[in-house]
Amino acid sequence: MQVSEVSFAEATRTWLRIGLLSFGGPAGQIAVMHRILVDEKRWISEQRFLHALSYCMLLPGPEAQQLATYIGWILHGTRGGLTAGLLFVLPGFLAIMALSVAYVLWHQQPLVEGLFLGIKGAVIAIVLQALLRIGKRALTSRAALWVAALAFVALAVLRLPFPLIVLGAGLAGFVRARFGWGSFAVLRETSAPEASPPTPSAARSLKLLALWLPLWFAPVLACAWWLGAASTYTQLGVFFSKMSVVSFGGAYAVLAYVAQQAVERFAWVTPAQMLDGLGLAESTPGPLILVVQFVGFLAAFQALGGNPTLSAGLLAGMLGALLTVWVTFVPSFLWIFLGAPYMESLRGNVPLASALAAITAAVVGVIANLALWFATHVLFARVDVHGLPELASLRPSPALLTGVALILMFVLKWGLARTLAVSAVLGAATTMLR
Repeated sequence: MQVSEVSFAEATRTWLRIGLLSFGGPAGQIAVMHRILVDEKRWISEQRFLHALSYCMLLPGPEAQQLATYIGWILHGTRGGLTAGLLFVLPGFLAIMALSVAYVLWHQQPLVEGLFLGIKGAVIAIVLQALLRIGKRALTSRAALWVAALAFVALAVLRLPFPLIVLGAGLAGFVRARFGWGSFAVLRETSAPEASPPTPSAARSLKLLALWLPLWFAPVLACAWWLGAASTYTQLGVFFSKMSVVSFGGAYAVLAYVAQQAVERFAWVTPAQMLDGLGLAESTPGPLILVVQFVGFLAAFQALGGNPTLSAGLLAGMLGALLTVWVTFVPSFLWIFLGAPYMESLRGNVPLASALAAITAAVVGVIANLALWFATHVLFARVDVHGLPELASLRPSPALLTGVALILMFVLKWGLARTLAVSAVLGAATTMLR
């Protein structure tokens, strides 16, 4: 089927279907899009799909949602990109909102507590699997291994902020290639894409910026003007706006930064709640970065005292979640609509490719730190000020559930949804049998 033959109504139905099936994190979501759009519908060729994916991997933010936006834009322009991107997020957004309400109302019930206990064990296995998968692809040289190791030490030992690590890795990769000391990346020649984006121009860029920047920042500025700079809403808007600019490497990489700030700096959530949020995001459709919606909900809900009997508390939580999702995803549309022509013109740039490959290597170290952080807080009851667990405080039930999840995923090769479901049931059974 030619692109011109794809009706907007049919495309809309297809994007909704993809949104409802988008389980399993970026890898699973990209696989679903490929199967439906390339193999089943044949709306886009393999070559064009991979070209779009490569571009989205260079951007901050959720690459799978950006890929949907990009392909929707190819098919039907701006309205196609908006429709594809929004429908990719909408099912997960509604699911996380409903589960957030249920969480604050009933999470202390033994059955619900057990379900989350099992999910936490599965999350550790999932993050380890992501670490191995990304590491195998990214760490193809000794230099890349060094970058990953240094990134891990910088986060786990030196406690340096995530954006500084990303910038440092990118600068190292750029300088290394720019001065002829080698490159972290090997550029591969590709043929021209099927549909080229508009020619870059200052006028086009200014028009897009004049539209999307106010859309992005208006809610944040309104909160600051009405509620003050110190309000939880203003802090959520500012922090997650900043996150959307530095979130290279996908959700797993940026979650270390989000967890560090949301737990340790702002105290919006506890380590256990952060893990619960990740479990919710893993078990629902949509981008994994929707875990920030759960953080925004709890931050705003608890700012009013966290009283679940007050409808005002639930409304406050919903508004916090909506604001967080808004400032997280609006920039993704801006990056696609604004940046595609410029990124197309930079294809073949060796220093740029080396910088991006170095960032990818650093992401492996970031994910290793994330895996360590999650495992420490799930498996041990006490952690010292340096983040080291007290070995005597090992918790038997989480350790057993984590071991089962590791066996299911790494030995029996079970899929994500099946592992999560079984882990949740086992966790509930463990709690109810106490």
